Amino acid sequence: MKKTSDVMTATLEQSRQGQVLILTIANAEHRNALGPEIYAEGMRALITAKEDKGISCVVIVGEGSMFSAGGNLQRLQANRQQPPSVQAQSIDGLHTWIEAIGALPKPVIAAVEGAAAGAGFSLALSCDFIVAASDAVFVMAYSNIALSPDGGGSWRLTHALPRQLVNELLMCGERITAQRLNDLGIVNRVTTPGSALTDALELGNRLCGRAANALASVKTLVQQAHHNTLPDHLKQERDHFVANLHHANAGAGISAFLLKQRPRYE
Repeated sequence: MKKTSDVMTATLEQSRQGQVLILTIANAEHRNALGPEIYAEGMRALITAKEDKGISCVVIVGEGSMFSAGGNLQRLQANRQQPPSVQAQSIDGLHTWIEAIGALPKPVIAAVEGAAAGAGFSLALSCDFIVAASDAVFVMAYSNIALSPDGGGSWRLTHALPRQLVNELLMCGERITAQRLNDLGIVNRVTTPGSALTDALELGNRLCGRAANALASVKTLVQQAHHNTLPDHLKQERDHFVANLHHANAGAGISAFLLKQRPRYE
């Protein structure tokens, strides 16, 4: 199935492989640049993923040898001639999509080939996992053109890395390799060039074999851990544990483990 917008050079293509929904950023003319039509299609895709019980995982990938160059510079230049509200509305669309990725109770994996720049880097950071080719590069290129970050990139990097390193990435706008991000704990897997999607699908299929309710709880707990006090977080862990214990999947999982069998979850 292929989803298109009125702007034919910027589309978000949807396909399925088993229980994995694949979203492909396709904007070849502008190196898979992001824009309002992509954000709108992304939102519709996530609504589908949330409601469709046949989808257990989502993979986001760029068409060809590029993940995403981030913002379309021609569109940004044109928006400078428009009221500030025009660009604000566009960024709100990006941020709504970014927040929806976090709110989706299913794992989302970024499969990165080539470059993830600007909002493309922020998009990858918003995913629950990043699988990247060994020659992939990541860059917060905003300061290179006198701009500041969007898409939550500054927030996520600040929560993951020392302040001085974040300042280097954001202020200097220098590229950082997939291997260094793997060493820093941001990229989960580094794979051979051309294999990021294959390896992301392998990871996705592994996740599909686990209980969806348990994965949803883990995603929620990990996201809330930054904001909770320990006592509050312990209460949330308790509540999730008890709810999951009394879910049918726990019965299937415990029984299968005791019988040394493969569990079959709802």
